[in-house]
Amino acid sequence: MDREYQSRIAYTKDLINKANYIVIGAGAGLSAAAGIQYGGHRFTDNFAPFIEKYGLTDMYSSGFYPFPTEEERWAYWAKHISLNRYEVGPTKLYEKLFQLVKKANYFVITTNVDSQFELAGFPLENIFEVQGNYGYLQCVKGCHDSLYDNKLLVNEMIANMENCRIPSNLVPKCPECGGEMDPHLRINQYFVQNEAWNNSNDAYEGFINESKGKNLLLLEFGVGFNTPGIIRYPFEQMTYQNEHTKLIRFNMDHPNGPKENREKTIAFTEDILPVLLKLNK
Repeated sequence: MDREYQSRIAYTKDLINKANYIVIGAGAGLSAAAGIQYGGHRFTDNFAPFIEKYGLTDMYSSGFYPFPTEEERWAYWAKHISLNRYEVGPTKLYEKLFQLVKKANYFVITTNVDSQFELAGFPLENIFEVQGNYGYLQCVKGCHDSLYDNKLLVNEMIANMENCRIPSNLVPKCPECGGEMDPHLRINQYFVQNEAWNNSNDAYEGFINESKGKNLLLLEFGVGFNTPGIIRYPFEQMTYQNEHTKLIRFNMDHPNGPKENREKTIAFTEDILPVLLKLNK
C-alpha cells in the first residue's frame, strides 16, 4: 500500500511539473478537511443557544431554517458568517495548496463561499466563486446587482445579540427597494450575478478554452454530489474528451468516476493535508 501511495505521489508531482494549465476545482470537502466543518463540535460549541431554542442540527441545514423574525434570522446568519468568514483566518491546508501551484499557470473554480483561497494568497483574478461569498449582502429579490460588504455590520450584530436576536435597527434593508436582504449565496433564483461574477466566469471559460490541446491537469478537491454539475461532471467530461487532460481527485467518500476515465484519473482517499505536504517536498 505504501509503495502504491508513493507511486501516486510521484506521478502527481510529475503531472504538476509538466502541466501547461492547472485547474483547481474545490468543493465543501476541502474546507471541511481544513477544519471548517459545519457539524460536530464546531457547530455545537458555537451555536448552543440556537440549538436549544430552534433544534438546529448543523450549519448547512440551519441556513434554510424558517426563523420567525428577521431579527432572529440575522442573529443566526451573523454568527454563521462571522465564524466561517471572519474568525477562521487562513488555514494551513489552503496555504499548502497555494504553495503547490503558485508558480504554475492555474485557475480556481470553487463552490465554497468562505474566501479561503483569497486568505491563503491566491489572487482574486485567478478565482471563480460560483456560489457567492459570505462577505457580502444582496437584495433578497435581487432588485439590483450591487453587493455590500458586511464585516462591520456582522460585528455589530454579534456585539448586540441577545437571546438569539439582534436589535431591529441592525436588520439590513435593501438601499434600492427597501426590502429584506440576504447573504450573497446561491440559495434561490434571486442570486446576484454581477459584473465581477460575469468577469470571473469569462476568465474561467477563457482559461479552459486556452488549454485545449495542451497538457491540462485538473485537481479536484472534496467535490461530492450536492452540485456535481458545476465542477465534478465538467471535470470528468474534459478528462474524457481531451487527449492531454488528466484528473487528480481528492475525495474520501466518492473517489470513483466513469470507467472510461480510469487510465487518466488518479484518486486520493487519504487526508488531504498530508498528501499536499508530500507533494510540496
